[in-house]
Amino acid sequence: MIEKTAIEYKQVIATCQELFAKKTKDYGTAWRVLRLPSITDQIYIKAQRIRSIQEKGAQKVDDPIKDEFIGIINYCLIAMIQMQLGESAKLELSYEELKPYYDRAVQETFDLLQNKNHDYGEAWREMRITSITDIILMKLLRVKQIEDNQGQTLVSEGVKANYQDMINYAVFCMIKLSENK
Repeated sequence: MIEKTAIEYKQVIATCQELFAKKTKDYGTAWRVLRLPSITDQIYIKAQRIRSIQEKGAQKVDDPIKDEFIGIINYCLIAMIQMQLGESAKLELSYEELKPYYDRAVQETFDLLQNKNHDYGEAWREMRITSITDIILMKLLRVKQIEDNQGQTLVSEGVKANYQDMINYAVFCMIKLSENK
């Protein structure tokens, strides 16, 4: 089963990376002006929309929930790229310059998934998408608190680990949504 997950994971990430590449060509890297808390808030908006639609059972804007999960994944990766680049890097970067950063963040996150999947026995497959959405929101509130504390934690993992968890949970939702078709 873990091998199946690896294949599905890579398919979801390929979809996300394709959109990231196209948006980078359309918009450039305007997101480079965002501070990490602003990126966190972008992710929060997407997760909150998903939850709102889940609770209401209907939506008025046609953008599918799947697209919001892709947005969560890509914004988490953008946050991790921002952390790698820091403020000293130039504002405008080509997709070719960004790709190694994107790939590194994906690989680190995938490695984390493999380790957790081994230990937890793919428990996520038995979870509801609504529960996973709630967990993503909880992780976002944790990140916001860590950011408000200027990154200081006493015993908790930092923002990067939370971004990675949100990526993995959003990928799980994408996999579950594709299975429910």
